[in-house]
Amino acid sequence: MAWLFAISGPVVIILAVGRQGGLRPEDISSWVFAAFVFGGVLTMIFSYIFRQPIAIMWTIPGAVLIGGALQHLSFAEVIGAYLVCGVFMTFLGVTGLVAKIMAAIPMPIVMAMVAGVFLPFGLNIITAFEEATMMAVAMVAAFAIPTAIPSIGRVLPPVLCALAAGTASIIYSGQMSGVEIPSLAIAEPILYTPVFTLRALGELVIPLAVTVIAAQNAQGFVILRQAGFEPPENDLTVTCGLGSLLFGIFGSVPTCVPGPANAILNTSGAKERRYMAGVIFGLLAIMFGIFSPFTTGLGLVLPAVFINLLGGLAMLGVLQGAFTTAFDNPAHALGALVSFLVTLSGVAILNVGAPFWGLAFGYAVTLLLRRRGA
Repeated sequence: MAWLFAISGPVVIILAVGRQGGLRPEDISSWVFAAFVFGGVLTMIFSYIFRQPIAIMWTIPGAVLIGGALQHLSFAEVIGAYLVCGVFMTFLGVTGLVAKIMAAIPMPIVMAMVAGVFLPFGLNIITAFEEATMMAVAMVAAFAIPTAIPSIGRVLPPVLCALAAGTASIIYSGQMSGVEIPSLAIAEPILYTPVFTLRALGELVIPLAVTVIAAQNAQGFVILRQAGFEPPENDLTVTCGLGSLLFGIFGSVPTCVPGPANAILNTSGAKERRYMAGVIFGLLAIMFGIFSPFTTGLGLVLPAVFINLLGGLAMLGVLQGAFTTAFDNPAHALGALVSFLVTLSGVAILNVGAPFWGLAFGYAVTLLLRRRGA
């Protein structure tokens, strides 16, 4: 399921950003190759070594940020900013500053941000009933039965049941009939020569680092902790920094520990064996990247409502836990509410995405109330 999510919506974002920025098809293919092959390798290594289902992919908010930058910057300048951003994140991880920054932010504020990011996925469950009623009924029922009956859920994970029901619905309705399956092709990655300019570095380095550390990694770390794990935050930040150097030289935005993929990897299964989900996810990501011209096209022919509904069902548990943690403590309730609303708004200030501002404004409100003794 995490693999299906990763190859659908996020890949569409890459395609849209690439077209918006005037990138060549081979540039986009190289981007997808780097993001999934290198991300898959890192995911397998970290999941196996730390015995945690740690997905390491690429920053979606960062990709959206690049779409606007490519309107006035060359791709080589953007790649130069990727590399400097990687060095900056490596420094933060090596010095341990990341762990100190994250420890200073109250958990309710962070979880409210996570709730704001994930709520649209949950709402996809509701909108699916309007877009594809029969499919939605089948998938929600297939998810609800093993959820309500633990003896069934231990044998048949709810998300897997929903996946099977949705697939059957697609086949029965004939939605795949007449769909052209793309031809098999192997990616040909490009090794780029970066260009370093002050305008590109000033515009992109800090915002990209913020999307990774405060928007993406913050989600991933919290989700892993909520699942009962202790993610190696400094090691992961260093890896995201060094990984971004490798990602960037082949045209991909910086790497990160994304919330949605890690949430899906932690939806079911015994905790001590969940790391294998990360290993399998990494292997599938590598295969997707190698055959990106084929696999991208194949992933995009699946109905969007199917992927959105499945993702929403998979994230229900995480969304519930995020709301519970965010609003359980009255001392942080107002700050958490501000964090949630700002994140949900999707507003981007100074080219920095809403999750960062949700954390910033929510934390600021909490500090203000603390000083006033409220």
